[in-house]
Amino acid sequence: MMLEYRKRRAFEAGHARKFLLIVDESPEVESALYYAAARIVRSSGMILMLYVIEPQDFQHWAGVRQVQIEEETLKARALFRLFRRKLHLVGFENIPCEELVREGVKADEIMKTIAEDEDVSILVLGASTDPKGPGPLVSMLAAGSAAGSFPIPITVVPGNLAFDDIVALA
Repeated sequence: MMLEYRKRRAFEAGHARKFLLIVDESPEVESALYYAAARIVRSSGMILMLYVIEPQDFQHWAGVRQVQIEEETLKARALFRLFRRKLHLVGFENIPCEELVREGVKADEIMKTIAEDEDVSILVLGASTDPKGPGPLVSMLAAGSAAGSFPIPITVVPGNLAFDDIVALA
């Protein structure tokens, strides 16, 4: 898949810098969320929360696929609400957030989102504390073969940092 990336326009009139946050149920998302919010407080911008519905292997009937999409969309909306609540609880209630649900392979949909939205300026990922590694997205995007040619900066937030440390570093 060859994508064409448009020039970033986040600081032009009528645009706002977006911190891309990949939303799922992994614990490290919270670190990335707080880092992005703290950076926005210190500078400017908004959080773009992206949830990707990945295709399942057992899709024999269209009805099963439709049910999966509906269930995953409801889960995405619940996660968006949860993360907004978490922001409010720690004093980041004024952080603007945009929500986006896409269907496809996670890495592909991340790249498409960046290609299509010229205000997406930074991808913020949380690194897992799991001894097996930093997590699939960090391994694939920030440390993999794509890292050197990635179209925007990637910030990787260590998953073991306390909230106060994240805010101090942002």
